[in-house]
Amino acid sequence: MSVKAFIHVQHLLGTGHVVRAASIGKALAARGVEVTLASGNKIPPTLDTGPLKIIALPACKSPDANFKKLVTLDNEDIDDAWKSARVNASIQALHAEDYDLLLTETYPFGRRQLDFELTPLLETAKAKSKPPLVATSIRDILVRKKELWKEEWMANQALRFYDRILIHSDPDFIQLGDSFPFAERVDHLVRYTGYVGGGNRPEAEGPDGDDEVIISCGGGAVAENLLSAALEARPLSRRAEDARWRILIGHDISEDAFAIYKMSAGEGIIVERARRDFPELLKRARLSVSQAGYNTVLDILVAGVPAVFVPFAQANETEQTQRAEALAAHGRAVVTSEAGLTPERLAAAVDDALALPRKQNQVRLGGAEKSAEILIDDLS
Repeated sequence: MSVKAFIHVQHLLGTGHVVRAASIGKALAARGVEVTLASGNKIPPTLDTGPLKIIALPACKSPDANFKKLVTLDNEDIDDAWKSARVNASIQALHAEDYDLLLTETYPFGRRQLDFELTPLLETAKAKSKPPLVATSIRDILVRKKELWKEEWMANQALRFYDRILIHSDPDFIQLGDSFPFAERVDHLVRYTGYVGGGNRPEAEGPDGDDEVIISCGGGAVAENLLSAALEARPLSRRAEDARWRILIGHDISEDAFAIYKMSAGEGIIVERARRDFPELLKRARLSVSQAGYNTVLDILVAGVPAVFVPFAQANETEQTQRAEALAAHGRAVVTSEAGLTPERLAAAVDDALALPRKQNQVRLGGAEKSAEILIDDLS
């Protein structure tokens, strides 16, 4: 009789959450687990979900970087009827099979906007005659909250419902206590897996990436400042004005906006959609310029390429800045703020980063595989 796993994931702006969830799901599937991935947003076309059974929950997103409310993909406010439909869809999906494992991505260490759905889902799971193992999957750094009670609530939810907390980082690099003040309360549930990602990806085509400056923005929903500055920074750089600059634009940016960026590209600049071979392009590149999302930073670490980080830091976001500064402290990157970013300042950061030595940090990888190993051991 096979083991069955149910993974719940909700990405609101970027795509990193669903990328990690799918990676863990595929690692479980490779060990013979039947995996259902319930996604609360549209799965990006660049993501290979392989053998996973996909359930599309009523979809929502955040309209901006404040994460204060949820809207539908058509930017309609969600109401009580929508919330009820979402809860019913999740619980119905959980009841469809006798799942041995329930894995929530981020929650309860984030996604409190979805508590209306996830507490009932967890209560349903715990009420089963044979409750599943309940685990959460969280990235290396959490977004700090201004109100301490919200972080205490996270710890209380974890202690109430969860059997395991998987943290996808290298503890020699970043630990839970670095961004969560109640880490000691949940320490007995914690296992560090190493970073999720960094595995084999498609080879880059022809000479693409060779000695280039690669500018990337993940899904792109909150990258306007970076992209606008990058389009004009090339001729202002002393160390990279001779290189081809390749700007990769994510699929959260509309076709109309993409066309404008493409038309705005000057000499020596290529503008194209995000590519699956992005990690291989980085291995060939002279420099990476990006925000500091989890997956992008991991790809940069593996490639060993010098980097400029323009961390996403709108509203109350602290996660990307903290991650970027950790790499800067290791001599791996130059950090420049997105607030008031200009082509001149970006060009100066590019020149500073190209003065850094090219080196690889030996960070612990294989986080998806280790997560699967830990969860299967927990089930045995």
